[in-house]
Amino acid sequence: MALGVFDQDVSPRFCIKFPQLYQEGVQNVLFSWKRILSWMFNGVCNAIVIFFFCTSVLETQAFRKGGQIVELQVLGTTMYSCVVWVVNCQMALSVSYFTLIQHIIVWGSILLWYIFLFAYGSMPPRISTTAYKVFLEVCMLAPSYWLVILLVVFSALLPFFLYSAISMQFFPMYHQMIQWKRLKSNSDDPENRPIEPTSTTASEIRR
Repeated sequence: MALGVFDQDVSPRFCIKFPQLYQEGVQNVLFSWKRILSWMFNGVCNAIVIFFFCTSVLETQAFRKGGQIVELQVLGTTMYSCVVWVVNCQMALSVSYFTLIQHIIVWGSILLWYIFLFAYGSMPPRISTTAYKVFLEVCMLAPSYWLVILLVVFSALLPFFLYSAISMQFFPMYHQMIQWKRLKSNSDDPENRPIEPTSTTASEIRR
């Protein structure tokens, strides 16, 4: 919701400067079934990476100093932590313009997950049941927990990053052409740039 409400592909002044941007909405380019299914496929791939990476790395490996392997509670906590990190980091990669609100929502969501783990795990065992001190006494102190999260995030986001980079470079959509033009102009604040005639075409943007 935060990404949909607060993110903007280009600034309002660029929307006026390049009215062709509105054609993406009229032509239903951004909400086509192809894009919807591609995002669903991306989610399935991320789920597969998280599940098999966590289970193959942690399930049979020594997790504690005494050589004990992970319990189901620790494995579940690790997997869900990976989900939180992957989702929020992928959202951060998708944001075109970062604002304070988006920083709070993206990184605050990750922080809130660990606050929940700490608070819920600190409750009496009759309330927290199998989550009792799982993060505080086990996951937080285990280097393999943080290493798995780092490797999973890298493995899950690398294909998305490469796909986005290749699409931006060789198959850009119209709003991406505008974003590229803005980056090449070395303008940190497009609001302060003068408005040019609105007859710019896609071929002119590429040049």
